[in-house]
Amino acid sequence: MTPARECLSDTVGQLPGISLEEVTDKADLQVRVDHKYVVSLDVFQRFIGAIGPRLAVLDIDRLRVFQYESIYFDTDILTAYRQHAYGRRRRFKLRTRTYLDSGDCLLEVKLQGGRGETVKKRMPYSAEHRHVLTPAAREFATMHLDDTEVVADLAEVVTSAYSRSTLVDLTGGSRVTCDVDLYFAGGGRECHGSTATVLIESKTVGASAIADAVLWRLGQRPIAVSKYCAGMALLRPELPANRWNRELRTLFGWEPDRAAPRAAPALG
Repeated sequence: MTPARECLSDTVGQLPGISLEEVTDKADLQVRVDHKYVVSLDVFQRFIGAIGPRLAVLDIDRLRVFQYESIYFDTDILTAYRQHAYGRRRRFKLRTRTYLDSGDCLLEVKLQGGRGETVKKRMPYSAEHRHVLTPAAREFATMHLDDTEVVADLAEVVTSAYSRSTLVDLTGGSRVTCDVDLYFAGGGRECHGSTATVLIESKTVGASAIADAVLWRLGQRPIAVSKYCAGMALLRPELPANRWNRELRTLFGWEPDRAAPRAAPALG
């Protein structure tokens, strides 16, 4: 067990448990505002200590740290990645997400609106087919992306895996996810993230959650990079990644491949 996994397990073990049904009831948040922070284990423990009385942790059959796998799809010209890399206000990600402990799987379309809100659309999916998009999956994607050419060109590009605990603010109705031991694979390459940090993501409707206020008081600031973009930049160092330069260097020891030819932006 890595230091981060051990810290996460020990810390959330001290919180009251909450069922999946209660999480959905109190903080479903399919339309929300997200903020991500990467913190040291010491800061993570101080963060939980500061707001712990407000929190409950998702508990399913006494399991509180769950294994996730996400497989992301993009076009040949990496439309989704480039939308993020060049700061397009309206952008998307499409992935299958598998909950490895239960075997459940979902297909998810994540849309970023013009005001920074995240809208998530999802449908049940077969874990057996999680590496491909079935005709039903492409129909679902077309319904929400409204671009048949982009959807027709989507194919698997990168896999991410990690361990997660999900916390709910019982007072404010916001949600906090805590991820450790990030791993990326694709194109015959793989990369492991830090084993001594926690990726905290606050998810709320409207105003910032109490989690954001506490993290700011602890000297933490949000980062902009998503798991998808981090994985792509790490596994394909020739891709543009200036927006996340500091985060990638700090968290993964990333260095751009300055010798590699860079593909020109191919977005409308």
